[in-house]
Amino acid sequence: MTRKYFGTDGIRGEANTFPMTAELALRLGIAAGRYFRTTSHAPRVVIGKDTRRSGYMLENALTAGFTSVGMDVFLIGPMPTPAVAMLTHSMRADLGVMISASHNPYKDNGIKFFGPDGFKLSDEAEHTIEKMLDEGGQKLASPEKIGRASRIETAGGRYTEFAKTTIPRGVTLEGLKIVIDCANGAAYKVAPEVLWELGAEVIAMGVKPDGFNINEDCGSTHTARAAARVLEEGADLGICLDGDADRVMIIDETGQVADGDQIMALIAQSWAASGHLRGGALVSTVMSNLGLERHMASLGLKLLRTNVGDRYVVEAMREGGFNLGGEQSGHIVMTDYGTTGDGLISALQFLSAMVDSGKTASALARVFEPVPQLLQNVRYKVGADPLAEGSVKAAIEAGEARLAANGRLLIRKSGTEPLVRVMGECEDEDLLKAVIGDICAEVEKFA
Repeated sequence: MTRKYFGTDGIRGEANTFPMTAELALRLGIAAGRYFRTTSHAPRVVIGKDTRRSGYMLENALTAGFTSVGMDVFLIGPMPTPAVAMLTHSMRADLGVMISASHNPYKDNGIKFFGPDGFKLSDEAEHTIEKMLDEGGQKLASPEKIGRASRIETAGGRYTEFAKTTIPRGVTLEGLKIVIDCANGAAYKVAPEVLWELGAEVIAMGVKPDGFNINEDCGSTHTARAAARVLEEGADLGICLDGDADRVMIIDETGQVADGDQIMALIAQSWAASGHLRGGALVSTVMSNLGLERHMASLGLKLLRTNVGDRYVVEAMREGGFNLGGEQSGHIVMTDYGTTGDGLISALQFLSAMVDSGKTASALARVFEPVPQLLQNVRYKVGADPLAEGSVKAAIEAGEARLAANGRLLIRKSGTEPLVRVMGECEDEDLLKAVIGDICAEVEKFA
């Protein structure tokens, strides 16, 4: 199904440049409002955002679109993506909207939708909204049926209390010193509050957003500063969220980083031991390390792989009745607690395991030995299609032949940026570097 505006995670692009313009956001609000408008009650939409300056522009444009077709708008301000999903369902809204470009720099922004059940929209729903967006002669509400917009000041408190309920009753974080890096993003208020209210001594970083510093040398994609702070403070643990707080990286007390694969492995084996893991399986993507797959097999559990994108992980989880899934990048979905990736709640699961076992973070953060993996992103010129070029295809085929049975290659285009992601795994690191380097060199010719 070819889609004009939506990528793998909503609509995304550079702010004030098509498609991330106020004009398109207005039209999108009208189209999505028409799609979700019901007759059983006054239709309502929850809108959250991260801390980018452009969020004000898109928020106002979407609000104008939604109210013009008769939807009531509830604005919750800067709030994690999982909080928007949770509040959409708990407030009986017809639609939830998150304005964010996740881990991207401030100049980018995005819009993603959640249905009334709190799950991201299906490809079919997004395709229908796209068609409605481009239709002329939109049917607007009559003057007396224009919607209202209001701010919900209690949204942060609602999510804070919900997050605290996701660890076992009676578990306290007292005695733990925790560094939390909020990436100057959506969780800059709620994440430190949750940890402090659970008893931890909290050292907060990335909690002074100015509209431009989101994800700038901080958060889950830039963990060096947080790792240094963990060592400097003698902290027990570091938690690094991204700009919209739907992904997490954990830093142990020695400054080492545990990615999503290691965190999922810990949760999976903990849940399996307690009988909490449904279906005896973890759902992840083709990007997850081969070492994770081997570790799951050693426990008598399965690793089910999907295409890249947490929406595909969630679809597989719902179809198979599984309750744990995620990505190496730190998106971890636990459907017992939420409908999308939640960095803070994932970190709370790790902390719960620490408290329950009495072990240090370093003893829990290296659950399996990963197979050497190398990922390189190569930017290409807009309009080009490097993976369709004969020279690139030949380089990929040659690389696959060289790795043969000793490893694997995964080459794909990003769903949100003009990037080719070249990933490989192999026990022979020198061979791996050579193969990846040769493929990247061919792709770079189309930059």
